[in-house]
Amino acid sequence: QVQVVESGGGLVQPGGSLRLSCVASASIELYPMGWFRRAPGSQREFVAAITTTGLSTDYGDSVKGRFTISRDNALKTVYLQMDFLKPEDTALYYCNGIRWSTKVPLFDSWGRGAQVTVFS
Repeated sequence: QVQVVESGGGLVQPGGSLRLSCVASASIELYPMGWFRRAPGSQREFVAAITTTGLSTDYGDSVKGRFTISRDNALKTVYLQMDFLKPEDTALYYCNGIRWSTKVPLFDSWGRGAQVTVFS
């Protein structure tokens, strides 16, 4: 079972940027990968997904045009570049494998997540 560790979260003002990283314990080259987030009192939300080769990506409507997902299979790492951050982006961000057609998580194991807080 692949395990992941997220990092790169922090405090940022609206309009700012952060880059999250997700390092896996084993090869991820066979898996589409994705980012999800959960805000306090809310359900988990799909944020972004990337195919095994990185040639195709998909984004949740609320982050399109602002976030960019990428991956480096040799480093077993997935990234999420977040620009033009808004207060409503405040959440705990997780990465996981993802089922491309349904955008649901693939792995049973979750990391601790990376906290992103956008404040005025």
